[in-house]
Amino acid sequence: MDLFARETRPGPARTAPLADRMRPRSLAEFVGQPHLLGEGKLLRVALARGSLPSLILWGPPGSGKTTLAFLIAEALKVPILPFSAVTAGIKEIKTVLAEADRERRAGGGRVILFVDEIHRFNKAQQDAFLPHVERGSILLIGATTENPSFEVVAPLLSRARVLTLTPLSEEDLRAVIARALADPERGLGALPLTLEEAALRHLARQASGDARAALNMLEVAAGLLGAGGGTITLAVAEEAAQRRALLYDKAGEEHFNLISALHKSLRGSDPDAGLYWLARMLAAGEDPLYVARRLVRFASEDIGTADPQALAVAVAAKEAYHFLGSPEGELALAECVCYLATAPKSNAVYRAYRAAVEDVRTAPAAPVPMHLRNPVTPLVGALGYGKDYRYPHDAPDALVPQQYLPDPLVGHRYYRPSDRGFEAEIRRRLAAWREALARRAGGASGEAAAGETAAERTAEETGEPPAQVQD
Repeated sequence: MDLFARETRPGPARTAPLADRMRPRSLAEFVGQPHLLGEGKLLRVALARGSLPSLILWGPPGSGKTTLAFLIAEALKVPILPFSAVTAGIKEIKTVLAEADRERRAGGGRVILFVDEIHRFNKAQQDAFLPHVERGSILLIGATTENPSFEVVAPLLSRARVLTLTPLSEEDLRAVIARALADPERGLGALPLTLEEAALRHLARQASGDARAALNMLEVAAGLLGAGGGTITLAVAEEAAQRRALLYDKAGEEHFNLISALHKSLRGSDPDAGLYWLARMLAAGEDPLYVARRLVRFASEDIGTADPQALAVAVAAKEAYHFLGSPEGELALAECVCYLATAPKSNAVYRAYRAAVEDVRTAPAAPVPMHLRNPVTPLVGALGYGKDYRYPHDAPDALVPQQYLPDPLVGHRYYRPSDRGFEAEIRRRLAAWREALARRAGGASGEAAAGETAAERTAEETGEPPAQVQD
């Protein structure tokens, strides 16, 4: 029996699922993965040269791993035999590999062995491929949804090139759906169907980067209308997806409304509202990393030094989501929301920085005091750079009365810590330092704020930032 008699995948029957019927028949039809198949990219160049190493295709469901394996075989004009690690055992592996050796000795050249779910093979089963990959009797293409670093044995991994496939973008999925609607041979083009824009957007979003899921939902939606066809409305798409569309537009008003609601709920120390708005945004298809960036911003703007750990928690949540992805990583964002909502609040750092920026913008650029300049050469040392600078570590408490602001800004106070959270300790510490420095300098109380800006005085009296916060 010639296991490698067929070089391409047989065409699906009309009764096959829409996703199977619409599987691309050429690289020109393949949607997505431009980082692999774009002009000048690795896979496209390798196929053009007709030279390809064994591959491990790693990506989420519906990203095109199986389709790409068959298109590679077609482009290289070599036979391909697919089998699944879910159903095949060591006996089947040995049979296939022996046939591959016979094919090669008979002058048939290399063959592609496509192993779906290769991570399900144990170590002994994966090791069986090694000598055949090394001899070149097979070109192994393995597909996996799991990280190959953990699921594929190291010797096999070192002999193959790992290609990472990414979830299809919403734009990609819209193109996949539109093609299926228009194709009268393999798709739904023979039916009198139309698709509302809102329904198309809902199906593309609910597919979450999975082309197979998008086409399955489209097929269900068409089935709900019956043989007579009609218009796939948003209500029909919601029924097909079994999920209600949420009012949301990543580039429109509702996007800004929801992120504003999240930010203000955290500022108001309401973890329940924060969790609700987080869940609303993620369910509606918002990029979780956008939310993570806003949480990092919130930690600095509305908590700051009242709880310095808040920024570390927010950055850690961003990293955790980046590492885990959805849905596991969403819990890290939820943990961060709860932490930020229940942390002590202060916008002292935010107000201080804005005030400093305003002085930089409006006041003349004052020269750096001579004693603060670095005498990096004898010439500038002779000009007085660094003269009379007092090294704080030489003092028992590392405090010396010394001017650090330029002359026009002496006495300005930008940072005014609140009496909330850790800032209460900072406030106490600064007050004690200023009193000690004032005594040593023989001047006025360290609490004096000579020369402070009008905006800073207003902020101190009212507790409001110098400029209106938009979020």
